[in-house]
Amino acid sequence: MADYLVIVESPAKAKTIKKYLGKKYDVKASMGHVRDLPKSQMGVDVEKHFEPKYITIRGKGPVLKDLRTAAKKAKQVFLAADPDREGEAIAWHLAHSLDIDENKECRVVFNEITKDAVKESFKHPRKINMDLVDAQQARRVLDRLVGYKISPLLWKKVKKGLSAGRVQSVAVKLIIDRENEIKHFKPEEYWTIEGTFLKDQETFEGSFYGINGKKQKLNNKQEVDEVLSQLKGKQFRAEKVAKRERRRNPAPPFTTSSLQQEAARKLNFRARKTMMIAQQLYEGIDLGREGTVGLITYMRTDSTRVSDTAKQEASSYIADSYGKEYIGPNRKNKNTERAQDAHEAIRPTSVFRDPQTLKSVLSRDQYRLYKLIWERFVASQMAPAVLDTVTVHLVNHEVEFRASGSQIKFKGFMKVYVEGQDDQKQEKENMLPPIEEGMTIDAKDIQPKQHFTQPPPRYTEARLVKTLEELGIGRPSTYAPTLDTIQRRGYVTLENKRFVPTELGEIVIDLLKEYFPEIIDVKFTAKMEDDLDSIEEGKTNWVTILDEFYNGFEKRLKKAEKEMEEVEVKDEPAGVTCEKCGSEMVYKMGRYGKFLACSNFPDCRNTKPILKEIGVKCPKCKEGNIVERKSKKQRTFYGCDRYPKCDFISWDKPLERPCPKCNGLLVEKKKKKGTQVECSECDYKESVQQ
Repeated sequence: MADYLVIVESPAKAKTIKKYLGKKYDVKASMGHVRDLPKSQMGVDVEKHFEPKYITIRGKGPVLKDLRTAAKKAKQVFLAADPDREGEAIAWHLAHSLDIDENKECRVVFNEITKDAVKESFKHPRKINMDLVDAQQARRVLDRLVGYKISPLLWKKVKKGLSAGRVQSVAVKLIIDRENEIKHFKPEEYWTIEGTFLKDQETFEGSFYGINGKKQKLNNKQEVDEVLSQLKGKQFRAEKVAKRERRRNPAPPFTTSSLQQEAARKLNFRARKTMMIAQQLYEGIDLGREGTVGLITYMRTDSTRVSDTAKQEASSYIADSYGKEYIGPNRKNKNTERAQDAHEAIRPTSVFRDPQTLKSVLSRDQYRLYKLIWERFVASQMAPAVLDTVTVHLVNHEVEFRASGSQIKFKGFMKVYVEGQDDQKQEKENMLPPIEEGMTIDAKDIQPKQHFTQPPPRYTEARLVKTLEELGIGRPSTYAPTLDTIQRRGYVTLENKRFVPTELGEIVIDLLKEYFPEIIDVKFTAKMEDDLDSIEEGKTNWVTILDEFYNGFEKRLKKAEKEMEEVEVKDEPAGVTCEKCGSEMVYKMGRYGKFLACSNFPDCRNTKPILKEIGVKCPKCKEGNIVERKSKKQRTFYGCDRYPKCDFISWDKPLERPCPKCNGLLVEKKKKKGTQVECSECDYKESVQQ
């Protein structure tokens, strides 16, 4: 029989840890939180200093019964939930439910699930940190007060099923503000003059800079014509060749938000998917002979700190794999102001576990995310890249063009990894032939180009997460759930991977702006995050913070209940007749975006997906049209609009033109480097189009 009981959140984590601790330890999973505020009522007694009324979560009775039985038999119980506020709260709730003295040294924490890290943590158990618990409790109560007071008001005045929350409301407001910027944006005309120059049969690009060494903007065609009229012939003189050495430092290892951003850019992962796969890598992967091992450190962190041991291991790996000259300087960790320094950045638990060696034991998505984390960490510990940059000043009768280019002198960290945004810049780098001052260079072609300023782009998931982080709103654990919530409530939709606000979202934010301005105020929400951090650090009492908030909030709530008018959200007609009852179909917003529903609801419950025709006749029945559909997992596929009469289906987009080789169906396949046209019936392939 085991002497000690260890409780963690998940079975996967329990399985990994059990192998490290041996027979004396029984490791069980609580399956997340065991207690929470009730769903049927607010569960907070405002009059009694915001006392939370916790209840056992439905379905957790058998789990707690099993844990109580095991706890009674054990000499000691260790609570090993995750090393953050949420994990500390889970440990505290477990201690309460299992009658464990919270002042006992029953709490163990580790940032990585490896044998050494886990065993070391059990040598240093500690008491439950009530400051961390209070910070989590304050957030939970605060969110409950906002949600349970404002949401019923929105149900009554606007539409059932709506909710308001601090972070989600600010996120929706940011999306709406951006949409308004785009709507009110007035494009401005500007011009450039691009030149293609020739030196010893090598061509390179240059752009108009100015006249007589002074930079000049070109606002219209008239100004362009004036410049072109001053050019005499096609010969330019290399007036100046400026060379300098530039060093580019690697990006720091990942935090939660930077991982979500880079996984979106490089792997096309949604924030939720990134966190789900990261959790699998953290909790443990079966590596065969080595057993189950956690491959990355804890994935909810805003710290870029790296332990000395990990730095030394990285230096050793870099020296062996690339040479000593590739080892980077001992960089100081640049954390955000709010970073919890006990945490580390997201990194591999051992840099010697090269992604390629793990490919056979990881799923495709696990491999891709692990590779991204591994490469980013290794690169962060490497030497800067050294680039030689050259700028050539080309002059023709006082008209100056400039050509800039760079050449990598020493790859440094770029041998392993380049950040997503930098990849795009890298593609645009202009390689220049050797040019000396005084040389004569021929212009092969001079072309004026008209441009118009562009509005700011809509937010992608990655950009929204970055903006929330920069504004000090939310925490590593809240980004992905926030993005899910605002879509599920129908406040925004994701179109071409960018957020677009709905009419419903705009109505709700307008009401909040009028009656609860602090809920959508960026500075107020950021200050509240600072206050929660202050509670965590033991500097502020959590009840005091809630008191300060609630006094003003209660007054606004009473005013809103009296003055807020009902708002009718009209369904948009779809121009389609319901085939079941003859009523008009309307557009509705669901969890996965828009769909068609009968306006005669609830008498008629007919619903249909919105089908997008791609202009191709069905190759199977020759009667129907091919339409774009979505699977339950929101993956795009193509089928006949006569389904179920015709069961044609394809994951690849069918094309109208036939295969030139066999007359079969051509499809468009997505590849890493672009799209490729292939025949579905023979070996015909066309080159990849980027």
